[in-house]
Amino acid sequence: MSELITYHLEDGIATLTLNNGKVNAISPDVIAAFNAALDRASEDRAVVIVTGQPGILSGGYDLKVMTASPQAAVSLVTAGSTLARRLLSHPFPVIVACPGHAVAKGAFLLLSADYRIGVEGPFSIGLNEVQIGMTMHHAGIELARDRLRRSAFHRSVINGEMFDPVSAVDAGFLDKVVPAEQLLETALAAARQLKKINMNAHRNTKLKVRKTLLDTLDDAIIRDQEHLG
Repeated sequence: MSELITYHLEDGIATLTLNNGKVNAISPDVIAAFNAALDRASEDRAVVIVTGQPGILSGGYDLKVMTASPQAAVSLVTAGSTLARRLLSHPFPVIVACPGHAVAKGAFLLLSADYRIGVEGPFSIGLNEVQIGMTMHHAGIELARDRLRRSAFHRSVINGEMFDPVSAVDAGFLDKVVPAEQLLETALAAARQLKKINMNAHRNTKLKVRKTLLDTLDDAIIRDQEHLG
C-alpha cells in the first residue's frame, strides 16, 4: 500500500490514513492509493474509517496538478468525482474521522461517507471553490445538493461560506463533533457498532437510497468532462 495512504486492519475495521504533506492534497497518486485501499478493504470485508493528520483531513485537490494544464485538471476532477461515487456505493460502511480542516475535496470526502465525526476547535469545513476563482463542477453541486441542508447548500456552494465544526453538523458536513483526543476512540466505537448490522442489507439499502444520486453523479461526471475540457 502506498505511503500516501496507510492501511491498518484490526478486528474487521480498516483505517485509511491520508498522509500527503501538510494539507493532505488530493493528487492522482493519492486517488490511486485510495482506490487500492478500498479494494483491499472490500477483500477484507471491513468497515472503513478514513482519517488524516492532526488538524486536517484534506485541503482539497493538489493545486500544482490543477494548474498544470486544463487536461490535468479535468482528469483529476474526474478521478475525484469517481472516487466520491465509489465511496457512496461502497458495500461496507464508510466512516470519516475528520481531525480538523476539511476544505473543497476534503469536504466532499465528508459528503461521500456514511457517518462523519469531526473535532472541536477553530477548524474550517466547507467548499471554498468560488473563493479561489473556481466555478463549481456539476458533480460537486449534485453531491452537495443531496447531502447538505437546503439553506446551507446555497450558502456553501454559491457563497463559498466556511463552517466551524459545530455549524458543520447543522449544515450537513458532519454528524458528530468530539474533543480531538476522543476522535479515534469515537470512530472505532462507531465502526464496532456498524459491524453488527447485516452487510448485505446495508449494501442493498444504500444502493436503493442513493440510486437517484448515483445516477445523477454519473451524468454530472460526463458533463464535467465536456465542460471542463
